[in-house]
Amino acid sequence: MELINLVLGELATNCYILDIGNGEAVAFDIGNGAKKVMQALEVYHLQLKAILLTHGHYDHVAGVEAVRKMTGAEVYIHENDAVMLKSGEANLSWQLTNETYLPVTAYHTLRNGDILEFGNRKIQVMHTPGHTPGGICYLTDDMMFSGDTLFKGSVGRIDLGGNREDMMQSLRKIAALDKNYKVYPGHFDASTLEAEKKQNPYLRNFS
Repeated sequence: MELINLVLGELATNCYILDIGNGEAVAFDIGNGAKKVMQALEVYHLQLKAILLTHGHYDHVAGVEAVRKMTGAEVYIHENDAVMLKSGEANLSWQLTNETYLPVTAYHTLRNGDILEFGNRKIQVMHTPGHTPGGICYLTDDMMFSGDTLFKGSVGRIDLGGNREDMMQSLRKIAALDKNYKVYPGHFDASTLEAEKKQNPYLRNFS
């Protein structure tokens, strides 16, 4: 299986595990469900090489440190959201859960346009602030991991540390992409970029 989709934690956050060949994988976001992630890796006989974070909110990072320690996977996040890995106050865990947040102690920061290479995959970093200052969409082959920037039929909230003007600019950037990516969002069902350009009211203005 090329892509495994797990739904984790209190806010039903999507975690995607992508096979990169030779029994290795990368994960996009790990919410509150480290045990479930480790079970999936065992079932599919995959070694996790990297954890790629679309942004720093608690529901997308709660399980990161536990999985990092168990697998040795490298963690990546946009530089503007890095503070959220260290602070439960910054990542809103105090608002979203009663559980204690386990800070991430080792990670790498990213910028727009960075290219990551893992196994047989090249993964492009597209900075898409709006939901948070360091929101990212990751592009690889025909897949877009859009985090909480773009949902099926909707977009992410801007009242949790985001910015409306940034979100509009990010949506304009996404709408300008030519390829019909399969869109894998941080919550809810997958879609395609072509469908979102036609049906999503937030993208139609830019398409």
